[in-house]
Amino acid sequence: MPIADDVKLGNGVMIFHPELVNLYGCEIGAETSIGPFVEIQRGVRIGRACKISSHSFICEGVTIEDEVFVGHGVIFINDKHPRATSAGRPQTAADWSVIETHVGRGASIGSGAAVLCGVRIGAGAMIGAGAVVTRDVPPGATVAGVPARVLARGGGA
Repeated sequence: MPIADDVKLGNGVMIFHPELVNLYGCEIGAETSIGPFVEIQRGVRIGRACKISSHSFICEGVTIEDEVFVGHGVIFINDKHPRATSAGRPQTAADWSVIETHVGRGASIGSGAAVLCGVRIGAGAMIGAGAVVTRDVPPGATVAGVPARVLARGGGA
């Protein structure tokens, strides 16, 4: 089932193609829209009036505040040292820890961006398309590049 029974959906959440998403154990705020081919994992909290565009992956450990735009194909990462095996055996949940990521109110994340774990994206920040966010982004700042660098500073949302 693409939308698990344990998903909490606020009033007016719009999921345009429910058969083409994978949502489980997450909480989605009121009036948020979710495009097709999106996966949102257990423990994720997404605020009110957000837009999550198609083909995006939001993993466990991510919190997104209200009014955030997530462009097409945005990927969040929650493990600093991903491995398939540990001591020659397939890894299990006991072999790693989730590292949390936070996206502040009114931030915009451009299409194709990758957001590494442990960062805070400040309120009103703008992440350029294709950026790789490896460190905190100040409120209201515009960042772009690989790795993402501050192009302009602002006052936040």
